[in-house]
Amino acid sequence: MSVQVKVCGITNLDDALAAVDAGATMLGFNFFARSPRCVTRQVAGAIVARLPPAVCTVGVFVDEARDRVVATAGEIGLQALQFHGHEDPAFCNAWPQKVIKALRVRDTRVATEARTYDVDFILADAYLEGQLGGTGRRIALELLDGFERPRLIVAGGLTGENVADVVRAVRPYAVDVASGIEERPGKKDHVLMRRFITHALAA
Repeated sequence: MSVQVKVCGITNLDDALAAVDAGATMLGFNFFARSPRCVTRQVAGAIVARLPPAVCTVGVFVDEARDRVVATAGEIGLQALQFHGHEDPAFCNAWPQKVIKALRVRDTRVATEARTYDVDFILADAYLEGQLGGTGRRIALELLDGFERPRLIVAGGLTGENVADVVRAVRPYAVDVASGIEERPGKKDHVLMRRFITHALAA
């Protein structure tokens, strides 16, 4: 089975449709107010309404209150929730949607921490002091050895030039990209995006 591709930081319909056309199966919508890729419920909802039902729509939240996550997911019809802050295992349980827990990988102990989360997927992101994600940094691949491959999504510094090597070396469930295929934060470069997805799927 080919790796799945998640394109994150979608802010407009043009980028969303181009990503799906290129082969992305998961699209991420960021609801963290301090992110340059943050979208409103109204914008995300309008985009999601135009997507094929087979595309997994993911809401990205950072230490958000449960009731606000519930309201956002319900209004838009999100299929998955990605928790990218300091959410503990209890917070990540008992959601009707699929759940992705993002963890910043600074050492091998994070693989052990990942096993305490009873979620559908673990997104392994690069660690950079003081940043919650979107660092553009790559993870040292040896730090991913202890992660369960069937639920592993690899993020952090992936581009069309390196994604195939990562897929071949790690064999994760999916790869995640945002800044590596952008003209600027929140606007995708469609050439870079298609190259990334093509190389990931061919690996």
